[in-house]
Amino acid sequence: MKIKEIYEKLNTLSPFELQEKWDNSGLLVGDMNRKVEQIAIGLDIDKESLESAKENTLFIVHHPLIFSGLKALDFSVYPANLLEIMVKKNISLIAMHTNFDKTHLNSYVFEKVLGFKIESQEEFVCRAIGEWSKDELLALIKEKLGLEVLKVVSPKEKINSIALTTGAGASLIDEVEADCFLTGDIKYHDAMKAMSQELMMVDIGHYESEQFFAQILKGELENLGVLGIITQSQNPFEIS
Repeated sequence: MKIKEIYEKLNTLSPFELQEKWDNSGLLVGDMNRKVEQIAIGLDIDKESLESAKENTLFIVHHPLIFSGLKALDFSVYPANLLEIMVKKNISLIAMHTNFDKTHLNSYVFEKVLGFKIESQEEFVCRAIGEWSKDELLALIKEKLGLEVLKVVSPKEKINSIALTTGAGASLIDEVEADCFLTGDIKYHDAMKAMSQELMMVDIGHYESEQFFAQILKGELENLGVLGIITQSQNPFEIS
């Protein structure tokens, strides 16, 4: 199958035009007319997955390997060190980032993983209404996302509405209308802002909240008659 055929199926599934202006989703490495022998699906691409991949493999990942313009290719540093391997092995790369967040990932984690019922969804933010205690909510998040510890801002004992954005969504604080906002990569100043607005925030991790990308996409592609294998990239952080 040619990359173009796969790309068209992906575009039907989650249109690339939905990506944010700053994003770089789409075909990042390869040729639309190139035939591929295998499809590998993962959150990220790393050296280990590339070295173990067959030649003429197409990787479909969530996070774009190339975000901004490259002025040089120094093969001793990231990301050029990975691009060198890809070129030598005829490995291609498609990224599905913010478009897939909007169409699949956020709602899947909110409903299928955490078990909330979506009351409303606006692009990246899913929202549910109900009644939760702080302890039951935090225990649920730890269990379902595999988190040992949680960073919490402005904890509330009783919660009547929850919002979620997977990955790094703290910049959306002003768009969140909920008692509690779940997202990853919460920075110090984001926490200070949330605290001043009495918004409870829980850092659910970037990797942990997006780790389901590959299994979601694999299932969707199988429904379209395209088979792929999951290649799990490693979480760059360790708890010690």
